[in-house]
Amino acid sequence: MGQAMTPQSKPNTDDIRIKEIKELVPPAHVFREYPVSNRAAQTTYTARQAIHRILHGADDRLLVVIGPCSIHDYDAAMEYAKRLTKAAEKYAEDLVVLMRVYFEKPRTTVGWKGLINDPRLDNTFRINEGIRLARRILLEINELDLPCATEFLDTITPQYTADLIAWGAIGARTTESQVHRELASGSPARSASRTVPTATCASRSTPSARPIRRTTSCR
Repeated sequence: MGQAMTPQSKPNTDDIRIKEIKELVPPAHVFREYPVSNRAAQTTYTARQAIHRILHGADDRLLVVIGPCSIHDYDAAMEYAKRLTKAAEKYAEDLVVLMRVYFEKPRTTVGWKGLINDPRLDNTFRINEGIRLARRILLEINELDLPCATEFLDTITPQYTADLIAWGAIGARTTESQVHRELASGSPARSASRTVPTATCASRSTPSARPIRRTTSCR
């Protein structure tokens, strides 16, 4: 028979690839620090209603989501937002403009994961700092009367930001993820997947089936 195992000799089988665990600040604490203002709430609400009407054909304006690939700097983000606000006001009769405010970067292998995960861009991963900065940016952009769009990548971070998001994207890497589909279904923001699986369609006038791909709204 083998030697009896003691607590000292028992092998570790849990979190063997985890270097460090730090607690995230509760969402309620961040909400108290950066409460949504009436103006920001109205901006988000109005944009969501406009998007709903556009998707259902009740508004013939075009929905435009425009902005940088990702947000990495507060000053640069706010400068861009102020300039975009002027353009959004100028073309409001024809366009519903949302600023692309993406805080997370999907990575197949390695690379900077975005402002929330690494706000100082130095691999210190001060996530609590990134969460607070992300909410501050969203709040201040909405207070310019400019609604925000983002990608829902991590399924935890929307707890800190979703009330300030008018349009949420589900990216190409996560569009078939069950938890992201559930997230989109329950999100208060209008949500859309970037791509959908290739489908086959055929009609009487088209004997041969053809593959199609399109962007589709989840809500």
